[in-house]
Amino acid sequence: MSGEQGEVVDPEPSGPPRQPRPIIERIGLAAVALVLAILFGGVAAASWIGGELFLAVMGGVGCLMTLWVGALTLFRG
Repeated sequence: MSGEQGEVVDPEPSGPPRQPRPIIERIGLAAVALVLAILFGGVAAASWIGGELFLAVMGGVGCLMTLWVGALTLFRG
């Protein structure tokens, strides 16, 4: 009976240890993230020029978040 009072629950799932991704896969995923970040940045720039400030901010946030996840994928493995 899981969750009884006073019972210690193991937070880590029991399974095989996590293997890091191969470097070529990390580079490929980071390259895809970079392309998507460029597209988000283009949307942000075009929206800014067109006067759509909300869309420009959302495009900029999307650009930064995509770059962040791409960097995490590349450097953390």
